[in-house]
Amino acid sequence: MGRLRRALQQRLPVAAGTATLTVFLAAAILLPKTTSEVLRDSAFDIELAGDQWLRRPSPSDLKVIVVDIDRASIDALGTWPWPRETMARLVEAVATGRPTAIAIDVLFAEPDDRSPAALARQLGSVTGRAEISTLGESLPDGDKRLARAIGSVPVALGFVLDPDRDGTLPGPAIASRGPLPFDDLWQARGAIGPTLPLAAAASGFGALSLPGSADGAIRQVPVFIAAGRVLMPGLAAEALRLASGASSYLVEGEPATLVVGSRRVALSRDALLRLVPVAAWRRVARTLSAVDVLERRVDGGRLAGALVLLGGSAPELGGLRKTPADPLMPSVQIQADAVEQLLAGRVPRTLAAAPIAQPLTVLAIGLLAVVLGAALSPASGTAILIAAVALLWIAAIAVSGLADRLVDPLTPSIAAVLVFTVTAGTAYSLTRRREAFLRRRLEQHLAPAVVRRIVEQPDLVKLDGERREITALFTDIEDFTATTHRAGPEDLVVMLDQYFEGVADIVVNHGGMIDKIVGDAVHALFNAPLDLEDHPQRAVECAIVIQAWSEGFRRRAPAAAVELGRTRIGIETGPAIVGDVGIRSKLDYTAHGDAVNMAARLEACNKELGSAICIGPAAAARCDAAVLRPLGQLAIRGRAEPIAVFEPWPSDAPPTWREAYLAAYAILDSDVAHAAVLLQKLMAERPADLAVRRLAERLPPMRKSDRSPT
Repeated sequence: MGRLRRALQQRLPVAAGTATLTVFLAAAILLPKTTSEVLRDSAFDIELAGDQWLRRPSPSDLKVIVVDIDRASIDALGTWPWPRETMARLVEAVATGRPTAIAIDVLFAEPDDRSPAALARQLGSVTGRAEISTLGESLPDGDKRLARAIGSVPVALGFVLDPDRDGTLPGPAIASRGPLPFDDLWQARGAIGPTLPLAAAASGFGALSLPGSADGAIRQVPVFIAAGRVLMPGLAAEALRLASGASSYLVEGEPATLVVGSRRVALSRDALLRLVPVAAWRRVARTLSAVDVLERRVDGGRLAGALVLLGGSAPELGGLRKTPADPLMPSVQIQADAVEQLLAGRVPRTLAAAPIAQPLTVLAIGLLAVVLGAALSPASGTAILIAAVALLWIAAIAVSGLADRLVDPLTPSIAAVLVFTVTAGTAYSLTRRREAFLRRRLEQHLAPAVVRRIVEQPDLVKLDGERREITALFTDIEDFTATTHRAGPEDLVVMLDQYFEGVADIVVNHGGMIDKIVGDAVHALFNAPLDLEDHPQRAVECAIVIQAWSEGFRRRAPAAAVELGRTRIGIETGPAIVGDVGIRSKLDYTAHGDAVNMAARLEACNKELGSAICIGPAAAARCDAAVLRPLGQLAIRGRAEPIAVFEPWPSDAPPTWREAYLAAYAILDSDVAHAAVLLQKLMAERPADLAVRRLAERLPPMRKSDRSPT
């Protein structure tokens, strides 16, 4: 609590966060409507997708089928627009399957001009010969055939809103109990519908027009619209009415409800149905190709008792619309989604209290972000804020799934992230400024690496000396003296800066500490000044990465220009005394002990062994034996007995070769001659492996000696 109190007393972070929250609230209120709608629609898209992922599709008593005029149909039956004769044949083929109703997502606004009767009438009009026009009455007429097909089954034809001309269509009876509950009904001056013969044969009319959102995507389908002063249904609602066998609609005011036959569906105040995502496989399952239906290649039972929507996915029909899920969604599929949603009774609506609840939610989570940013570390605050935002989204999805109510969690989430970023960033900046001041003061006496650890974890570091087990790692560059003669001073410094930076990054990333840099050598410690689990293994892994990185570094400029030598590494584990060493004006945190001396000597032994990494016995004993290969016994200055040394297996050595090497090594004591033969074979397979060659070269003196072979 004391820490929280002190943090909150930091006025600048709190003031910065509060100011950001205030500006955000003002901007959210004053934003253009289109911008706020884009944010809200994006939130609803995510929300409904999550809701639908958790919700099981509800079974329906009415099957919905889409007969699609697709690319295959266009290729088989001719270019679009098709003659009315072809459309009539298609409607007849669908009607043969005995559907409950058909809704056609195609506008027949112009009379047929391609049938023989239409051509005769056109020719008679152009030539002025009445007998030719009269002849047309006895010729095949596409409009008449299509009208007969439409009249054989309940069919809803489509119309579109027209803002420039008057005119409406006869609509079904719409009764209401009380005033109509629509506040923002989509309306236009008039409408364009099908030609008179087709209109006379149709059982109903539905709007084909689809309202785009602020970003142009279709997210809603009209249940009702106003064409002039006439209330008209959308195509999905009219299809549902015909399939239900209802002669009229009943609209109830409170709560807003649509009654169609025996079905009751909730209504939104704008009479628009917000669509929920539909899985692609469901659309595929309900879709039949028009050419397959026309040529009777479809099981007749698929259409029996179904509500059939007839439209097209071929681009020529001009019915492709942008949706959140697909930039080229056929409008007939959108209408089919709407029908299935009405059948399921799903009508997502915004909360009536949203204008008040939204700012309050932004304010609440924004204030939480201010507290978290000022009181906690960035990591802890971020974790809690993520949890809070996740709970907000879970609640929004739950409200959508349980009550079909849509709330916007995206705007509060953006507010929370923005406010937290400003608050935590300001607090972090102040903290870093204080740390920098402390670091400048301490670096007069301590090494920078130690200072960094004191600032970050002051309670974990003991600077006055302690005995602890460490793993020492020493690196050195082969033939560096010759390199200095080949390189100019500036080039050498630039190259060394890059080299040391790369090696240091690798050491730090593996949990080690750069003890010091001496000439061309890097001295690193693992398990100091803080505990590091599995530090021998971490040191070996670090050495492998350094060796691989340094080989790549040697091949690139500027190292390649001066022929930089190999990096050799020595590693050993053991007890050491670690702590501050130096004089009053300059202290250095370092380690002293046998492990440190051994690592330096093992690094030098790489030249004799032909290896790049030499690992002492104590470190090797703490590592995975499968990753190390033995290099023999070495007499080391300061040790009475020879010691076993190891190196990581070459990454390109195949398993069979490794087994052969271990077999040869196992008989060095018992059968040196046979071991030499085996080593010669191994060298022939991998001539570039210097460690094998050097081991073989050491065999003769070993054979003459009473010591264990090395």
